[in-house]
Amino acid sequence: MELRLEPSLDGLYEVGRRPPLGDYLAEAWRRRTFAFTLASYRLVGSLLRNRLGMLWIVLKPTMTAIIYGTIFGAVLSSDARPNDWVPYLITGVFVFEFFTGCFGAGSRAITGNAKLVQSLGFPRILLPVSVVLEQAMRTIPIMVLLGVLLLIFGVPVSWTWVLVIPIMAMMAVFNLGVALIVARMSVWARDVQQVIPIINRVLFYASSIFFQVDKVFADNPVVLTIAHLIPTYDFIALVRGAMLPSHPAPELAVWAAPIWAAVAVVVGVVYFWRAEARYGLSD
Repeated sequence: MELRLEPSLDGLYEVGRRPPLGDYLAEAWRRRTFAFTLASYRLVGSLLRNRLGMLWIVLKPTMTAIIYGTIFGAVLSSDARPNDWVPYLITGVFVFEFFTGCFGAGSRAITGNAKLVQSLGFPRILLPVSVVLEQAMRTIPIMVLLGVLLLIFGVPVSWTWVLVIPIMAMMAVFNLGVALIVARMSVWARDVQQVIPIINRVLFYASSIFFQVDKVFADNPVVLTIAHLIPTYDFIALVRGAMLPSHPAPELAVWAAPIWAAVAVVVGVVYFWRAEARYGLSD
C-alpha cells in the first residue's frame, strides 16, 4: 500500500514516508540548492585533506593513463592500437573516470550519510544527485587537461570539440541513473559496494580504452555489436568522435548512448523512489 503524506509547513517530509512520485520530484527540484551545496562542500573537504589538493583531480587519471598505457603498450600488438594511440588512450581513460567516480560514490550515497538520512525528511534522491554533481565538478578540470594534452600531441582544434559538453551532460544523466540504482541496492546489501570495483574493472577493459574493437573483432560481427552496445564504450566513442577526427563514433553508439541515458535515469528514479520510505530506517 502506498503511503501518501502532505508536506509539512517547512516543506520537509516525515522520515519513513514516501510521497507520490510527482510531489517527490517537485520537492527535490525545489531543494536542488542543497544538492549543489553538499557536492561543493564535499569536494572542497576531500581536497583539503590532501597536500596536493586540487592537483589530485588531474593526477589520478593521468597516472592511470601512464601506468596502463605503459603496460598495454608493451603487450598489445600494433594491429590492435591506432597510430594516434596516446590521444586515443587518454581520451578513453579521462572519460571513463567520470563514470567510475559516480558508480563508486553513488553506492555510498545513502549508507555514507546515515545520520543525515535518519535525521531529516528531505528527498533522498538529492544525495545521489549531489554525488553526480561532485563528480561533474571533478570532471571539468580533467576535460580541460585532456584538451591541452591533445593539442600537445598534435590533435588540431575543431568546432566539434564543443559537442563534448552535451555528450558529457548526457553521460551525467546515465551516471545518475546508475548511481540511483546502486545507492538503493547498497542499502539492501552492503556487499554491492564490494562488487562495484570488479564491475568497474571489467568495463574498463571492455570499453575499448586500450584497443580498437573495430579491428580486433572485425571478423566477429556479433561480438563487435555487443561491444558497441556497452554504455561506457558508447560515451567514450562519442567523445573520441568529437575530439579525434580519425576516430568517428560508430552509428550504433550514436543511437545507443541517448537510449542508455534515458532508460537508466527513468529506471533509476523509479527504483530509488519506491524505497524512499525505508531509507530513514536503515542503519
